[in-house]
Amino acid sequence: MRELTYAEALREALRQKMASDNRVFIIGEDVGVYGGAFAVTAGLIDEFGGERIIDTPISEAAITGACVGAALTGLRPVGEIQFMDFVTLSMEQLVLQAAKIRFMSGGKATVPMVLRMPGGSGTGAAAQHSESLENWFVHVPGLKVVMPSTPYDAKGLLVAAIEDDNPVIFVEHKLLYRTKGHVPEEMYRVPLSQTSVVRQGRDLTVVATSIMVARALEAAEKLAGEGVELEVIDPRTLSPLDEGPIIASVVKTGKALIIHEAVKTGGFGGELVARIVESEAFDYLDAPIRRLAGLDIPTPYNRQLEYHAVPQVETIIAEARKLVEGAY
Repeated sequence: MRELTYAEALREALRQKMASDNRVFIIGEDVGVYGGAFAVTAGLIDEFGGERIIDTPISEAAITGACVGAALTGLRPVGEIQFMDFVTLSMEQLVLQAAKIRFMSGGKATVPMVLRMPGGSGTGAAAQHSESLENWFVHVPGLKVVMPSTPYDAKGLLVAAIEDDNPVIFVEHKLLYRTKGHVPEEMYRVPLSQTSVVRQGRDLTVVATSIMVARALEAAEKLAGEGVELEVIDPRTLSPLDEGPIIASVVKTGKALIIHEAVKTGGFGGELVARIVESEAFDYLDAPIRRLAGLDIPTPYNRQLEYHAVPQVETIIAEARKLVEGAY
């Protein structure tokens, strides 16, 4: 089967959408000649020129504001924030403008824009270039939040996000850019708000996001050798959330472990716990729902400290064993 890296899959989605729809353009820091900080947009300026691959000054507020304005005129901009951490400089444009305009105008105006941003730790980039801030945007009605974990989903979800008539926050994990997977050559869509059950199991429901999906799958393979079968679920779209498959899985297994890289306090795991306990799945729980998340600290620069600040395969295995064995 044809394989692409996660970064190549994203580039192919951008190329195919730009070729098929002249309303689509890319704007951000170093997205043109340099090809993007993580080479996702490499070569696109040679195909589409500087009018559709727009390099900007170092101003995330300007990038996001330009996307909002362009979207309101009928274009479909794809903005790139070089590191997710610096989306903090775009919050007025995102939270007070992009997220609210369609509602405030009674649907007369739409903001069909995508804001791509690499998040997460693991590259030794320290506290200001390693954050996972996705739950800030989950909290804002009017924004859609997408976190693909595979090359296949990266391409299909990005195509769907560009075609959506609402602002979409598209979070890409830096460590995933070089991972490979099956990606069809034709343009296809992975629908937003469609949770995926990526591994069937009977003993424990594991809900994971972004790079934690791959770590959960690795943990599941190792535990399978001990006779423990994990069911691994990837929401893919955090908001609006398709909670049905998650609830159904917890009803089946009676136990749930939620894993994300963002810090635990105020993280997406807390929302998932609430959704489960407010549903019919509550009556089927045989153990407390557990969360594995990043420590409530800024990301350390030291590689060993950084490694231990977020969930790893071995911590997932240890926590899963405790839940399945009834240690809680």
